Amino acid sequence: MRIALDVMGGDKAPMVNVVGARDALVLYPEIEVLYLVGDGEVIARECAEHKLVDERVVVVHASQVVEMGESGAKTLRSKRDSSISVATGLVKSGVADAVVSAGNTGAAVANATLKLRTLAGVERAGIASPLPNEHGICNLLDAGANPEAKPEHLLAYAVMGAMYAKHVLGVERPTVGLMSNGEEEEKGTAFTKETFALLRRVEESGHAPFDFLGNIEGGDLYETKLDVALTDGFTGNIILKSCESTAKAMSKWLKLEFKRKPMRVLGAAMARGAFKAVKRRSSYEYYGGSPLLGINGTVIIAHGGSSALAMQNAIRGAVEAVEQNVNPEIEAVMSRLAGEGLV
Repeated sequence: MRIALDVMGGDKAPMVNVVGARDALVLYPEIEVLYLVGDGEVIARECAEHKLVDERVVVVHASQVVEMGESGAKTLRSKRDSSISVATGLVKSGVADAVVSAGNTGAAVANATLKLRTLAGVERAGIASPLPNEHGICNLLDAGANPEAKPEHLLAYAVMGAMYAKHVLGVERPTVGLMSNGEEEEKGTAFTKETFALLRRVEESGHAPFDFLGNIEGGDLYETKLDVALTDGFTGNIILKSCESTAKAMSKWLKLEFKRKPMRVLGAAMARGAFKAVKRRSSYEYYGGSPLLGINGTVIIAHGGSSALAMQNAIRGAVEAVEQNVNPEIEAVMSRLAGEGLV
């Protein structure tokens, strides 16, 4: 398979992208070509410094970079030769099978939507961000691509999330929940109530590829057997960033408290293995990137602050998504629902 990597995207670019690419090429021999997209001179210098020497690497020059603070939509015209635009164009032309970027999320979503288009039956793409759960992985969908969603968009997210959970993560019968301020059916805004009714109607029709759990709350993200948590992109992005900042704060507080007394330092040393296991389970670095579902192609959006390990795993995510090819499954379900008059 062939993957395009936006080398200039992310807070720590280009170094983490080059090192992540180097490590991914060692671990994933199924990668036939890895396109490193960005400033050619910068990429050459970084590859030399970090000893990325692999015949599968092809450098594709892009003269512009979309900065993290820019409006992604506006750069579609002003920065047509940006690394994210050129990398996405490689997928559009069929040169690459997937694109991976830790850069400006708005630019990644806008370029993917414009160049690759959405799947048949899908109006808006959604970012599925993995959260660690007692029972496995819960994907929060949408985590930021579509802040002003409609109920029919969330139905499509439920289908896309369920198909991703089934075919990529190996969940036989995915469970879907709707984020709200209470579990009772009457809780929520007019938007969530309308969405609840639509999801329930689809489930009762017998054509849903998932089990609808109903309304869920924040604690369910970690404690309940749940594969997909549905919400609009505005709320989802707030939830995601709140979870990430809470994890960082807890890690910092624990370190401070352990250093206060010698006995605590000893206890921390004895529990080092457990702490490493928890860190591995809770850190986004090990999950890599988030798939942008609903796009006619494979797009992986990594965290803006990604490390080299996170980028290595984001590339792994692209490999897995390309191998499983979940898009035809999504289109088949959406076509069936449309035929039944449910969408």
